Amino acid sequence: MIRTAIVGYGLAGRLFHAYLVSRTEGLDLVAVASRDPVRRAQAQRDWSVDTWETLADLLADDRIELIILATPHDSHAALAIEAMEAGRNVVVDKVMCMNAAEAEDMIAVSRRRGVMLSVFHNRRWDWGYLTVRKAMEDGLLGDPFLVERAVHRFRASRGWRTSRAKSGGLLFDWGAHLIDQGLQLLTARPAAVHCKGHKYRWEGDIEDHVTCTLYFESGAEYRMEISNLSRISKPHWYVLGTRGSLVKTGLDPQEDWMKKGEIESAVEAPEDRVRVAAERDDEVLHMVLDPVKGSWVDYYRNIAAVLDRGEELAVKPGEMLDLMKVLDAATESRETGRVVSLN
Repeated sequence: MIRTAIVGYGLAGRLFHAYLVSRTEGLDLVAVASRDPVRRAQAQRDWSVDTWETLADLLADDRIELIILATPHDSHAALAIEAMEAGRNVVVDKVMCMNAAEAEDMIAVSRRRGVMLSVFHNRRWDWGYLTVRKAMEDGLLGDPFLVERAVHRFRASRGWRTSRAKSGGLLFDWGAHLIDQGLQLLTARPAAVHCKGHKYRWEGDIEDHVTCTLYFESGAEYRMEISNLSRISKPHWYVLGTRGSLVKTGLDPQEDWMKKGEIESAVEAPEDRVRVAAERDDEVLHMVLDPVKGSWVDYYRNIAAVLDRGEELAVKPGEMLDLMKVLDAATESRETGRVVSLN
């Protein structure tokens, strides 16, 4: 069993990481660190673990092999480096860090110390993403040239996520997932990015609504829209290809079932399934696709397999560096209004 500790016991640490680790054979959650005594007490009640105030306190226990960082984004680089310098393997909650320079520093320490570094991108195992990827790989749409993504809600961000200095803004939250999925789906090199933010309503200095388009050397466009101001949502996926179109509404069902403690029982609403209209033999066929069912637990199953058996890491540091370079360019574009080259 790989002795595992979580730093931070807010929503991410409690609901996502602790729960998914508890479902992963080969990982043993033994400790939680939090500066908040109420959260330390809750972690002890929830999992009967040792609790510490800081990462430095936790590192005094040399039996711990894997440290998961579920803390504000601006702390990721420093905490990851501290843990890796102490010889620990590290998983960082997305987003990896605040910029590509920090990512390069983290990767350099990982290599020098010979420890694993990965970033928690559970949404590579979203049903919608996997189903859309299969539809594209099966050629149902021909050559996809436009992918539109939308995550819409009407509410303020909360806590430290309202601070640009701590969080980076909406693109560093849901946007990190969407960019990662886009880079996985559209395998051509990204060429440029154009972003715009809007600030109208909620407290804090992050944007309330952001749009971002990633242009690929193949000519494909990947458009993202993340909003805290939407009372009516757009489809979560909309894809146009040379021989077909695809649409999907609704977010992945796993989070709602995870909150019930029953992620394995997740069910997708029939109306949210992927719908395709595609040309075949001079006909237009309309299809509703069965979901390709991933499991967020698979992220941690992969971590356990890497540490226990030396298997290939699913979410690699180099991929995360590429993502951070896109976020750097997106931030520059949002601030300047220009299209920013990625070459």
